[in-house]
Amino acid sequence: MSHLFTPLKIKDIEFRNRIFVSPMCQYSSVEGMPTDWHLVHLVSRAVGGAGLVMVEATAVSREGRISPDDSGIWADEHVRGFQRITRLIKEQGAVPGIQLAHAGRKASTRKPWAGGGPLAKNEHPWQTLAPSAVPFAEGYPAPKELEENDLDELLQHYETATRRAVEAGFETVEIHMAHGYLLHQFLSPLSNKRNDKYGGSFENRTRFPLEVARVVRNNWPDHLPLFVRISVTDWTDGGWDPEQSIQLTKSLKEIGIDLMDCSSGGLIPGVKIPVAPGYQTSFAAEIRRQVGIKTAAVGLITESHQAEHILTTGQADAVFLAREMLRNPYWPLKAARELGDDVEWPPQYQRAKRR
Repeated sequence: MSHLFTPLKIKDIEFRNRIFVSPMCQYSSVEGMPTDWHLVHLVSRAVGGAGLVMVEATAVSREGRISPDDSGIWADEHVRGFQRITRLIKEQGAVPGIQLAHAGRKASTRKPWAGGGPLAKNEHPWQTLAPSAVPFAEGYPAPKELEENDLDELLQHYETATRRAVEAGFETVEIHMAHGYLLHQFLSPLSNKRNDKYGGSFENRTRFPLEVARVVRNNWPDHLPLFVRISVTDWTDGGWDPEQSIQLTKSLKEIGIDLMDCSSGGLIPGVKIPVAPGYQTSFAAEIRRQVGIKTAAVGLITESHQAEHILTTGQADAVFLAREMLRNPYWPLKAARELGDDVEWPPQYQRAKRR
């Protein structure tokens, strides 16, 4: 059996393989509620053989959505909306996961195929929130700087969102601290200009993200895995960098985080990123080596032998696939054939496995 198809056990959950479906925004929710699109999109990846199927960045509060069409878990109605999806994912042998998120200053935008960018006045925009009143980019409105009582309210949102995730049937939660969204905005000195206990020094900038991690850990069952996604670097001088990511990961490990999902960028526009196959894999490898925590690699992982090499060489414990899983929901079944592994196919598809 290849490394890619060797099961991975974290806490009481065993993933049937190391192929994880990245959380990918679908911009197809209605007031945060998953739709038939989500049912087909997510369950088809479970049918296709992935070990973990992760729901997109899901807002812990209404104002935390990236766009009006984003997934949400700020209301009890959302629990019922997700229960059928998680049940069907599990029936197909995959683990259902959800990424808890808040967009911060990158909220209140149009979905990409509607042009992206901030919502116009006639499109019902809302007040964005951030650690400091620094807009994301030119043409974006200034966010409201969060006060300490606002932070207390946000912690409550993360707490109730975590409890709802349990009730909805999810078996893995990932806290979104990457891609320029709220918790990343606290981490980076480029977006965090506060002069209170939540800004300035590394200890202060990491304070609120670590408070969120503790709240989620305390409300997420001990026997279930808890992940964190970070942007390991802002790819620019004076920003968040790999050394700080390693120090943050040490604190997250002490809190009880089980795996680090290692991505990069997203905080500021126009940054030159050396995009190439596996361009972020070294981040997962270094954090895994220096901190002694499980990691997942992500970013232009498209080939079965490439994924196998990442795992065989100890660079990561799992791989997250995004666009490749959009192109081919059955990529894991194809990868198994290419690597010579005999994996189970759904009985309805057995005739195709036999060729």
